[in-house]
Amino acid sequence: MVKTALDKRPSGRPGLRVGVVIHGLGAFDVTVLHAKADSPLENKVAVVTGAAGAIGAGICKLLLKKGCRVVATDVSADRLNELADELAGIARDRVVAVPMDVTDKASVTSGFAQAACTWGGVDMVVVNAGIAMVSALMEMDLEAFRRLEKVNVEGTLLTLAEAGRCMVRQGTGGDIILISTKNVFAPGAQFGAYSSTKAASHQLARIASLEFAPFGIRVNMVAPDAVFSEGDRRSGLWAEVGPSRMKARGLDEKGLEEYYRSRNLLKARVTATHVANAVLFFATRQTPTTGATIPVDGGLPDSTPR
Repeated sequence: MVKTALDKRPSGRPGLRVGVVIHGLGAFDVTVLHAKADSPLENKVAVVTGAAGAIGAGICKLLLKKGCRVVATDVSADRLNELADELAGIARDRVVAVPMDVTDKASVTSGFAQAACTWGGVDMVVVNAGIAMVSALMEMDLEAFRRLEKVNVEGTLLTLAEAGRCMVRQGTGGDIILISTKNVFAPGAQFGAYSSTKAASHQLARIASLEFAPFGIRVNMVAPDAVFSEGDRRSGLWAEVGPSRMKARGLDEKGLEEYYRSRNLLKARVTATHVANAVLFFATRQTPTTGATIPVDGGLPDSTPR
């Protein structure tokens, strides 16, 4: 049940007051204010999974700078607490850290419930949690592959499903943005486990765009390539796969980063901020778009169609 009314807040800016009743959680009164140019996401609430990684941290920071309220989630409580301290320097009153294991349905449900209870609802979900490994197909350990499948595929499914249920209950629409990868379009040798499981998560997001559109929920994807760090925060994915990539190419860490920079058409070093900017494009709804993918790779001809 949703009731709406125009309201005037003390700021003098008109807003839309939305009364939302969420079964099992209670009734919430949410006021959606008209966004300002420098804060286009003011009064919006975003849940970010895998927030303690390089890309996740970059996304959280930009969302906060644009006025958003952020629920940062990660399976690692220690890394999450470190991130929360870092984000507090940007907007202490607009960020909460919630431990969440995306492979555990109860944990995902609890995380979304905490977000709704803290700020009255969820407007945006960034599905970012993911892991990687390096292995040739003929040598691949099945249990190691299943570990990736559980996080990258089942974790995406559980997050998409709970995000959809939450937004449908609210009746206010929303945005879901999956952090995909260029490997969906251009997989790498000895990177089959990551490429295939991320392709599955990408396809789940495309299907969600079909199923969720009638409820005003948009689902889009961002496909980056080779983000090594965000400031001093190193990428967990590259900590896992970097050593084998360096060994295969006879490079050190700096040389590997240069290799990935030089291989794209624009000779650009892709950063977490670039990925966050693509998320922001979808989150601010500058175009009527769902089911789309923005590549953030500096231009890789072999990853077309674009």
